[in-house]
Amino acid sequence: MTASKCKLGSDLAKVDATTDEDIARHMVEDDSPEWTDEQLAEAEIYEGDKFIRRVGRPKGSGTKEQVTLRLDRVVLDHFRAGGPGWQTRVNDALRGYIVLLRPGSAEPARALALSAEDRRRK
Repeated sequence: MTASKCKLGSDLAKVDATTDEDIARHMVEDDSPEWTDEQLAEAEIYEGDKFIRRVGRPKGSGTKEQVTLRLDRVVLDHFRAGGPGWQTRVNDALRGYIVLLRPGSAEPARALALSAEDRRRK
């Protein structure tokens, strides 16, 4: 017998004979395991048809903008060597530079402290 002529292995007569009461009884006799805390934390939550919470990375603050930027290899290697969060450190370094350039700003010391902390990590 060819693959297209093989039996499905299901009992369609039994499926057709299943009543709504049978289905309801099986729903009450739920034998599925309880959800773990990890599964619940990752679940997409709906209240009826209304979406409540999505799994995955949270949305950003909305104050940042995605850009394409060309950096020298040495600059990129320096920040990536610090591990995860390197893009945030690039942003902090650029923000610190702006503060240093701002006349009369009270924050240059903080910007320099951030730069010194980044150097100590390496």
